[in-house]
Amino acid sequence: MKNSVFFILFVFCIIFSMQSQEPADYVNPFIGTSNYGATFPGPIAPRGMASISPFNVAGPQNLPLEKDSRWLSNPYVHENTFLTGFSQVNLSGVGCPELGVLLLMPTTGNVETDHLKYGSTYSNEIAKAGYYSAEIDKYNVKAEFTTSKRVGVSKFTFPKGPSNILLNLGLGLTNEQGAMVKVVSSTEIEGIRSVGSFCYNSPEAAYPVYFVAKFSKPADNFGVWKKPATYSGVEAKWMGYNGKTRLMDASTKMVVGDSIGTYFSYNFNKTETVEVKIGVSYVSIKNARENLEKETSNKTFNDVYKETYSEWNKLLSRIRVEGGSTNDKTVFYTALYHTLIHPNTLNDFNGEFPEIKTGKIGKTEGTRYTVFSLWDTYRNLHQLMSLVYPQQQSDMVNSMIAMTDENGWLPKWELNATETFTMVGDPASIVITDTYLKGIQDFDVQKAYKAMLKSADQLEGNPLRPGLKDYIEKGYLTTNDGGSVSTTQEYNAADYSIALLAKELGETADYKRFKNRAISYRKLFDAKLNLLRPRLKNGNWYEPFDPNNGANFTENVGFIEGNAWQYAFMVPHDILGLKKLMGGNKGFTNQLQKVFDDNQFDMANEPDIAYPFLFNYVKGEEWRSQKLVEELVKKHFKNTPDGIPGNDDTGTMSAWLVYSMMGIYPISPGEPIYTITKPLFDKITIQLDSKYYKKRELIIEKESNKNGYIHQIILDGKTHNSYFINHNDLVNGNHLKVFFK
Repeated sequence: MKNSVFFILFVFCIIFSMQSQEPADYVNPFIGTSNYGATFPGPIAPRGMASISPFNVAGPQNLPLEKDSRWLSNPYVHENTFLTGFSQVNLSGVGCPELGVLLLMPTTGNVETDHLKYGSTYSNEIAKAGYYSAEIDKYNVKAEFTTSKRVGVSKFTFPKGPSNILLNLGLGLTNEQGAMVKVVSSTEIEGIRSVGSFCYNSPEAAYPVYFVAKFSKPADNFGVWKKPATYSGVEAKWMGYNGKTRLMDASTKMVVGDSIGTYFSYNFNKTETVEVKIGVSYVSIKNARENLEKETSNKTFNDVYKETYSEWNKLLSRIRVEGGSTNDKTVFYTALYHTLIHPNTLNDFNGEFPEIKTGKIGKTEGTRYTVFSLWDTYRNLHQLMSLVYPQQQSDMVNSMIAMTDENGWLPKWELNATETFTMVGDPASIVITDTYLKGIQDFDVQKAYKAMLKSADQLEGNPLRPGLKDYIEKGYLTTNDGGSVSTTQEYNAADYSIALLAKELGETADYKRFKNRAISYRKLFDAKLNLLRPRLKNGNWYEPFDPNNGANFTENVGFIEGNAWQYAFMVPHDILGLKKLMGGNKGFTNQLQKVFDDNQFDMANEPDIAYPFLFNYVKGEEWRSQKLVEELVKKHFKNTPDGIPGNDDTGTMSAWLVYSMMGIYPISPGEPIYTITKPLFDKITIQLDSKYYKKRELIIEKESNKNGYIHQIILDGKTHNSYFINHNDLVNGNHLKVFFK
């Protein structure tokens, strides 16, 4: 009898444990750290400025970090094994190198400043939302990390004996070099690290990261190191350099250079723990210190971790899913986690931030966001923010509009108050229109509209729309401009969004003008190929033309990061017009299916990311979308380090997954509509923000676990006779049920 009672209690405890697991507990930050996903496993607070990542891309197996010979856009690759520190500011899921600087590294024994010599293998990695730890094998040191929004917190547990904490300012992913450091006392360091030139842009794009580091225990000894520059023999002798790194013990003087760092040394009589807090700022050392004090003063490592975990769990709990396996929930919530990293916070605790281009310091009462990878995120991430986190999306739009006062233009690919002008198109217009038409309107729409018209119409000195003269006069860019077909399509998409906003604002003439401009891609349609094709300056077709060229990021005339197949259907605002060009429903369906049958669909890139959902435009063929989406989710998104199909693109791939698993997708960026497919959970409950939406929650539910296809859609008890649904109808409908047979 006693054994039976114990067994019942044991089962009850297991069930209770399973039921009590919170959304944040499902997050696996290792997902995306392989297969070029470019995510990192270390901690970050939601939309955090500070983040910590193990840095393992500069070791013996990779040779010293050489950015010109290896395209490294992330500080950590899961397969690598040689650790050279923990970087304190990082980007997630980007395709170009930047940040990955301020490397903190614990060691034991004598001070060694060469990362190839002090680096170590590591083991027993643990990564959770807001937490990372590992054992550093060479030194028998346990390293643990967490963060607040602007402060990285490290905890090192050292064995008995001499130990060191190094701060290496020479290593990093950034294309810029140069730093300044000053030891303030035996418990504090301050300094600056230069970063910038994202995607190898002009050095004018360089900018500083300011930092202050505080140690929980005073060092027994400290100092600064500097690796000398390369000089000729006479110069080296004259300057007293012997080619070796100079160690300046007990130095509290400011040191400047490309390869510099500091060391704090201890001699422990027993196992000891040292905590290091590093506050960062893009404004000043003073603000970095204030960020550190305001966010983490008198707080232990565990205090900071609990607060960050709680913040993650609160945001992730905006969507609750029921049914599905543990792996399904892990993949889903990790994807949602990745969508909440970028855009991230730029302003300091006191509201100050660097303005774009002006060199001035601005101040905000809300949140000034940065890292707008808009060519990627305009397609689905901002739509997800509008639905689930509308206050964040409002602040993002306000940040984008504020940039027009500082820079004269809406952002294209803004990064820490620099404009990189990476990729093509005019995506900010799409994001702003999409947000406004979903009822999130607490921003200056007239200022935004004026800025949209400027980028759409100004022929001279327009950094957002190169080739605009040809586009307006001919309806398309020519082969004289890079990526002429792709860029024409991007301009079309932006013009359609401008038309939608013009209509909403009562600007009838603009509405008609931009609506007509938005379909000019049709002039690039080659009826013989049923594909879009580049034209020369004289209007003739470009020859020779191979629609297959350009796959896998190889160069191709007319297309950016793709080929003619991967751009064939990237006119989401004019699918009905495209169907007509392709000969109607049958021709459209056959050509679209061919993209998948001939292995032309690229799940890892944006242009064709919505294609699996396009069969919903053909009555009777909707089953194809349901089948494809489910297959793609299972094939490409997994609870493994390679569980993202390539670069996460600051959360765009993750947003695709979140929507796909919920059974809806924002099929036409700029338009407030979703298309419906098969939910992959039994029930999804989205908590709605009462500031923007009338209903308390939105429930999406499937009524059968069978592997069939949708045969009925019910919205609030009434049949919904369409595979498309307006945003307002969805959020005001409260309950969407999908039935299968």
